[in-house]
Amino acid sequence: MTLTRRGCLAAVPAFALAGCATPDVTHYAAEQPTLLMERYFDGRVLAAGLFTDRRGKVVKRFTVVMNCRWQGDDGVLDEDFTYSDGTTQKRIWRVRRVGEGRYTGRADDVIGEAQGRASGNALHWTYTLALPVDGRTWHVQMDDWMYLMPDGVLLNRTAMSKFGIHLGDVTLAFRKP
Repeated sequence: MTLTRRGCLAAVPAFALAGCATPDVTHYAAEQPTLLMERYFDGRVLAAGLFTDRRGKVVKRFTVVMNCRWQGDDGVLDEDFTYSDGTTQKRIWRVRRVGEGRYTGRADDVIGEAQGRASGNALHWTYTLALPVDGRTWHVQMDDWMYLMPDGVLLNRTAMSKFGIHLGDVTLAFRKP
């Protein structure tokens, strides 16, 4: 089959859009160990992470101490961040299990409601974060993927974007002491 110049140009948007699609979390359904937010994020959880800009340069490093508790389908994830420049931040998530492998969440700096879906060892979590930048607040989209490893470490990678433009990534490794 031969493609004409017009045919090639018409195909470009379809390939570009296909490259932007994220995998479906159900792709990980058979992967073990199974990640359940209410089980993993219960009790004390520690994390270390970093933010990289769109070129991959490390902009900020941080640690997180989480104190988490669940009562039925409702969880509180109380996060204390300490950044490499000495600044601190607190975020308290209020998470609800709304169905088999489905979660919603709210926090003071989250616009609207976060949506999450778990399957197998993976959790896909999306939300809009109110991020302070140079005295202004940007509303950035967070596309968050977590993967539970066999040794109990939970790896997390979050792509951050605004108006569809990739701003950078947050990478975290969680562990339970």
